[in-house]
Amino acid sequence: MSLSILLLWLVSIPLAVHSLPDPRGLQLNCGASEDITHGNLKYIPDKGFISVGNKSAIKTEDVLPVLSTLRFFPDTSAKKYCYVLPVIKGGKYLVRTTYFYGGYDGGKEPPVFDQIVQGTKWSTVNTTEDYANGMSSYYEIILASSAKSLSVCLARNEHTTSSPFISALEIEHLENSVYNSTDFSKYALVTVARDNFGADEEIVGFPEDQFNRLWQPFIDQNPVVECHNNITSSEFWNFPPQKAFSSAITTSRGKTITIQWPPVSLPSTKYYIALYFQDNRTPSPYSWRVFSVSINGQNFYKDINVTANGVTVYGSEWPLSGRTEITLTPGNTIPVGPVINAGEIYQILPLGGRTLTRDVMAMEDLARRFVNHPSDWSGDPCLPPENSWTGVKCSQDKLARVVALNLTSMGISGSVPSSLANLTAVTQIWLGGNKLTGSIPNLSTLKGLQTLHLGNNKLEGTIPQSLGQLEQLRELFLQNNNLDGRIPDSLRNKKGLNIQQRSMDFIAANQATSNGDSVLL
Repeated sequence: MSLSILLLWLVSIPLAVHSLPDPRGLQLNCGASEDITHGNLKYIPDKGFISVGNKSAIKTEDVLPVLSTLRFFPDTSAKKYCYVLPVIKGGKYLVRTTYFYGGYDGGKEPPVFDQIVQGTKWSTVNTTEDYANGMSSYYEIILASSAKSLSVCLARNEHTTSSPFISALEIEHLENSVYNSTDFSKYALVTVARDNFGADEEIVGFPEDQFNRLWQPFIDQNPVVECHNNITSSEFWNFPPQKAFSSAITTSRGKTITIQWPPVSLPSTKYYIALYFQDNRTPSPYSWRVFSVSINGQNFYKDINVTANGVTVYGSEWPLSGRTEITLTPGNTIPVGPVINAGEIYQILPLGGRTLTRDVMAMEDLARRFVNHPSDWSGDPCLPPENSWTGVKCSQDKLARVVALNLTSMGISGSVPSSLANLTAVTQIWLGGNKLTGSIPNLSTLKGLQTLHLGNNKLEGTIPQSLGQLEQLRELFLQNNNLDGRIPDSLRNKKGLNIQQRSMDFIAANQATSNGDSVLL
């Protein structure tokens, strides 16, 4: 799968629109120093959810409080910059990232960069056009969490000329029934459009939408009507808000409605489409209408019966390409024309793989134990492959595995945890030239380990005899530490093993040969 063709379309927010609260989720005001409340929504600072980046204030006047600060990431050596958010494992979440450049760095155009969620490259962030038009931008994705934490990362790409930044980050916990025709173990849904037809001003959000999904107004040349009956949101799998049904696009008796929606050209791939309908008349035995729905000339639903209680139809994997045209054709004997109230379109995004949980946990423990580790040691250690942690090499299997660590001379202190032994696919561990203390843990489970470089540290204790159980081990560098005792016989007598224990100057003058194999004493 080529991620470069999987685009996410921007949804624009006028700077004067009010923020909308959501008690089911977490709202972060990036770069802020204190809580802010806007309407009924409390945004909290992002401190504690990310350990890298710098804060900056926006000098633009009359901007929403949540857009008045941002966090930016000037470190060009880091492969990614990650937020880590607490979630329920297996829970379904809507993730929203919001961007307003505001010329915080004295520039005229915002940078272009990538965003990553749970190791999958989600989209390229390009807010240039929106910013030029005085708008902020947000991106959304719906996915299931694979662990008890969820990472949302920014990363530089070949088009990035200045520091990536972010204004706000929100996650909203969704009900299990929402968009439940999608296999979230394999796919995520990227928001293309979520519109309230017939509305021309107000964005619908929380509390009308309990998940704080934002429904943009959409109006075209077709007639508009108001609806006179409230639907019950919980009777729909996707829980659309009542207010999304307050207006509709319609036409007169016997006529067909044609809608160009969404008003952007779409990349050729598959989409989740949900359309919402309600007879707009006062409820009565006659307040219903029948019509058929087609998309780009293909039958989407035939003879749908729309009543005052509302109805939805959806396609879970519908192919679209370029411009999209929705046509509503009335039945021959129906005394009223078709009507449509709202719609959602999501691009179906295949997930980019997963790293073995045991390896993720081992690397996270390593990050906790190591002081001054590389700044990009957060999020998925292996994925996407081009954004793996600095010094970490992984396999390209369906389940990515850590196969090599090279942290030579990176100024790392701390101890070597026993959890390192859980990286059972690793073949190379190079930790030399640092300031590591403590003892060498039992690494006998690393059956594929070929090279272990621990020289030039401050390690103490004895050399574990268990290292002799590593049949593939060919290099063991332990020089310039504070280790006690002799080299165990299980290592001294091991054929094909190059051992360095003392200083290099001393070794060079005292090389011995045993059974034709090099043993440096």
